[in-house]
Amino acid sequence: MKLTPELIESGYQYINKATRDRELDLRAYKVTVIENLGATLDQFDSIDFSDNDVRKLDGFPLLVRLKTLLFNNNRISRMADDLYESIPNLETLILTSNHMQELGDIEPLAAFARLTTLSLLNNPIATKKHYRLYVIHKLPQIRLLDFRKVKERERTEAKQLFKGAKGKQLESEIGVKSKTFTPGVPDSDGAAPARESSRPVHTAADVEAIKAAISKAQTLEEIERLNQLLKSGYIPGKSDAIQRNAQKVTQIVEEEEEDDDEDSTAMETNANGSAN
Repeated sequence: MKLTPELIESGYQYINKATRDRELDLRAYKVTVIENLGATLDQFDSIDFSDNDVRKLDGFPLLVRLKTLLFNNNRISRMADDLYESIPNLETLILTSNHMQELGDIEPLAAFARLTTLSLLNNPIATKKHYRLYVIHKLPQIRLLDFRKVKERERTEAKQLFKGAKGKQLESEIGVKSKTFTPGVPDSDGAAPARESSRPVHTAADVEAIKAAISKAQTLEEIERLNQLLKSGYIPGKSDAIQRNAQKVTQIVEEEEEDDDEDSTAMETNANGSAN
């Protein structure tokens, strides 16, 4: 199934009461390719793609708010080299039960300075020799790997294992990447691009729509707002569903603010009562 703006709009949106994060549930739609996430208008902290058929971690527009991605039970075997440029503030990535093969395949994650939680359970990569120490070496900021806390002892072992000339040689030997084509896990288009990219591609019609929207902008504020929307993958006039989704998100924000106001009022009432 295609991940259309309409499908994104129909996804369950809610506020996590424990974390206060705004979350989007896109589970079990049999989605194979990540696309059209500009329809979210970068208004979510967490997106759940569990139980789909995604093959490659790419296709994200610029989503600076996004902190958590859940991809349990998909078919992911590769990541875009420039993934960080699209979701730079990612903190949690759950890839339990996917098809990640080689240790070198996690190389794109090295750019994520804020990534502290990662799960690669039930992936072939997790059976590789030195797997855990290699991940800790490549992602020194990681705190929770496969739902186990990274201990200081493990950090020391990783440093010792990969230090010096012998360590670099070992890293080179075991840090190989999967071949472009993985048997049983083909690309959606059947071929690999010369350079993997997660950025959306604008068609000629998209470019014309963008130009028309810019020409209609009256103030600097409108131009800046349009610029931010374009960075998130939004194309003016391309889908009414995007506009409807923006209205839904606005409603969620307003409800959240109302809840915060009610909590503040209750706290003030309790405080006044205690003072009396």
